Order: sequence, then C-alpha cells, then structure tokens
Amino acid sequence: MKVRKILALGLIFMLVAALLVGCSKQEQPAQQQQQGQQEQGKEKIKVGLVFDVGGRGDLSFNDSAYAGLEKAKKDFGDKIEVEYREPSGGGQDREQLLRLLAENGFDLIFGVGFLFTDHIQKVAQEFPDVKFALIDGAIDGLDENSNVTCLLFKEHEGSFLVGAAAAMKSKTGKIGFVGGMKTPLIERFEAGYMAGAKYVNPNIEILSDYIGTTSEAFKDPVRGKELALKQFKDGADVIYHASGASGIGVIEAATAEKKFAIGVDSDQSLTAKEDQRPYILTSMVKSVDVAVYETIKALIEGNFKGGYSIFGLAENGVSYAVNDYNKELISDIQPKLDEIKDKIIKGEIKVPVDKKEYNEYLKSYFK
Repeated sequence: MKVRKILALGLIFMLVAALLVGCSKQEQPAQQQQQGQQEQGKEKIKVGLVFDVGGRGDLSFNDSAYAGLEKAKKDFGDKIEVEYREPSGGGQDREQLLRLLAENGFDLIFGVGFLFTDHIQKVAQEFPDVKFALIDGAIDGLDENSNVTCLLFKEHEGSFLVGAAAAMKSKTGKIGFVGGMKTPLIERFEAGYMAGAKYVNPNIEILSDYIGTTSEAFKDPVRGKELALKQFKDGADVIYHASGASGIGVIEAATAEKKFAIGVDSDQSLTAKEDQRPYILTSMVKSVDVAVYETIKALIEGNFKGGYSIFGLAENGVSYAVNDYNKELISDIQPKLDEIKDKIIKGEIKVPVDKKEYNEYLKSYFK
C-alpha cells in the first residue's frame, strides 16, 4: 500500500515538472516575440540634409557633408534613417526643401552652406520641435536651448597654411587665388591665404579673381578654368581655389599647364583623376564631414545643443592635406608648415579674417 502511494506521488511530481518545463518553453518564445515587437516598434531618428549649389558630386564642400552623413548611416544604421535633397537651379527652393523635410517628420535637418541662413532661421521658428544644423552660417541670439546649431570653421587658419605652402613652392614668386561667389565667407579664405604667403615671402605677388557674385559661381568649372589659365599665363605657378564645383576647372587648368593647384574643403587629391594628382600640391581640408557626423551622434546620445560650434586648427576642424599622392611634393616644407600651425594655435600668429585685418596684419608683421 505504501509502495503504491509512493509510486503515485512520484508520478504526480513528474507530471507537474513536465508541465512546468512545457510552460517555460512556451513562455520563452512568447517573451522573445514580444521583445522583438517592441524593438520593431522603436522609431528611428530621421536625419535630412539639403545640399547647396553644386550638389553631391562637387568633389568639395557638399561631398564632405555627404561623407559625414554616410558615416553616420554606417555607424548608426540601426538607430537612424537618412535622406538628402538636391536644390534646383540656383538653389531657389532651399527653403521649400527644408520645410518639406520638417513636415515629413524629420528630427534633424542640415543646410549645407551659408546661403541657408535666412531659410533655416525662418523654418526653425515654424517647427520648434525639429532640430536644424546650419553649416557655415550664423544666426544671432542662439543658445544651447535653441533648436538650431551653427557649425562654423576657421577657414582663414587653414588657408594661412596653404598660402605658406604656395609661397614656399612657387618658383616664379607669383601665386593665385580663385574664389567662387564674392562674399565675406570666401574672403576669409582669401585673406588667410594671402597672409600665409606673405608670412614666408613678403615679396610674393598674389593674383586674385572671383567667378561671380551669385551662387552660380560655385558651379561654373568653365569659368574657373578660364580664370586659372589667365593667372598661369600672367606668371602664377600655384593657384588656390575656394569655389566649390568650379574648382574642378582650376584643377584642369593646373594639369594642362603642369603647374600646381591647391584644393579646398575635401582632400581633392583623393577624388581627382589620376593624371591630375601630380599637380594638386595639397588641399585646405575643412572637416565638414566630422561636424555633420558629430552633430548626428550628439542627437542620438541625447546631447544635442543649440548655439555655435567652431572648428579651427586647435580642434582639427581645418588642416592641410597629406596623402600618398602628395607626401613627396610637400615633404620638404612640412616641418615649416607644422611650425606655423603650432604658432597659430598658440596665438603667436593672428590670422586675418578680412581685407581690413589683412592690411593691419601686413603693417604689424612687415614694418
């Protein structure tokens, strides 16, 4: 009798254990399924970018911004989705494209270039819950609680270095500058370049031309080439351009004349044609890609701040390019360039930002 009771109890325990195991097996997939549904339910952060005139493929400013967007997509693809828009014509639809992205629920929208300044200021007020990033432009009165952050660069500092490089490499004692649209921003490139050249050679002659006074000046490589050829004919043997896609023509001219060009914004040796690379002395690299990437990263991590972020030599926001294609071209002048860079960072050299400061700079350094 006792044996039967023991066997009966044993069978009961086995049945209970089997039921518990079965339930846990059923609960585990159910929990996993629920977790998967929750993960799928998480909305990705939507990041939009509107190019400026010249658009993607300018091998310069816009492409640098695109590189930052693509890197963010690669690194944070599970958290974000990205889109970009190309402006039409001369960029008259900038504001329309910004507003379209905002209306479609984008969380962060970049405007690539100072020409977006007024448009972002207006659209950001209409969409206070959307974050905006303005590259190369400044809006007064922002603070860290604003929904706009301005990404600014000390272009004049990087331009000072490539101006010094141009003067050290010139054999004719004459160098050139080709700007795109004549604006205070592009004049910063010019002032820094001229000051750097004069720093190493007070007697250097500098030729300077601008392609135009509208945004179309940033996408006119034919005119860029014409101006560069004119400067080469007039004796220049190194030309620095700050002209977006128009600079493609400057590089073509340098290749044809077997003289030197200096690229801008991106390391243009890396994107140039093979036959052009020997004639690109260096580039004034402006880390727009880094600024775009870091802004997206900050939003993802909940650290986005409005206001102003400024990138200079000290912040590695600007620099001169060194790569496998040009390292032998500039190896003899690199020690001097790095010495100058260090002096700028320490404040021993004050780089001018416009013609007025440039003239004052000349008086102070070359009395």
